[in-house]
Amino acid sequence: MIEVFVTVNYKDKNYQTNVIVNKEMTLEKIKQLAEEQVIKQWDF
Repeated sequence: MIEVFVTVNYKDKNYQTNVIVNKEMTLEKIKQLAEEQVIKQWDF
C-alpha cells in the first residue's frame, strides 16, 4: 500500500486529496477513487 496525492478539479475548483492504494492499481482507478473522495466531501 502506498499513499498518493492527487489534484482533482470539481465544480471549477482544484482540490488536493490523498488516497491509499495498492502498487498494482492503475492510474485511472487511482484518479477515480480520488474524485469519489472529493465528491463525498464537498457535495452537500
